[in-house]
Amino acid sequence: MYKSQIFGNLKGKGLRILEIGIGTGPNLSYYASGSGVEVVGIDPNPKMEKYARSSAASAGLPTSNFEFIQAVGEAIPLSDASVDAVVGTLVLCSVKDVDMTLKVRRVLRPGGLYVFVEHVAAKDGTFLKFMQRVLDPLQQTLADGCHLSRETGNDISRAGFSSVELNTAFLSSATFINPHAYGIAYK
Repeated sequence: MYKSQIFGNLKGKGLRILEIGIGTGPNLSYYASGSGVEVVGIDPNPKMEKYARSSAASAGLPTSNFEFIQAVGEAIPLSDASVDAVVGTLVLCSVKDVDMTLKVRRVLRPGGLYVFVEHVAAKDGTFLKFMQRVLDPLQQTLADGCHLSRETGNDISRAGFSSVELNTAFLSSATFINPHAYGIAYK
């Protein structure tokens, strides 16, 4: 539900959007069907390209308006102020350097948006936080470096954006991968 809410800020606008960690492209259906939308998707796994391209086509994005680049979030190969919005969902848990990846604001044009959904560590002193710390090494091994106990919401708030709208939600289907932080950061 909250994805529809935050991605609504992108829908129907002629924007150039960068999605970091695009993977198979599940978010494209939320924002890629607008008139004149261009999407650059980056992912470190080159095998994701064919799936992301298929998702882009299914979302109604013309082939000429989609570019896939094999890259990591810490080293985005785009020029400064070259996109209107950046999308990142469930990606900051697995990057090697969260702070470096959040320098993504560099590629945003003035007034640009960083739209995010990330799972974050539970509150200190809770059983869930204890379990996240215990399971974190196993999670990193089994889930491509995903960390259960990162304070990603705090990292986004400190990343130098002009303002951040940060909300939290719990997903009943994601036992240890809770809570989720979602929102919009403005350049």
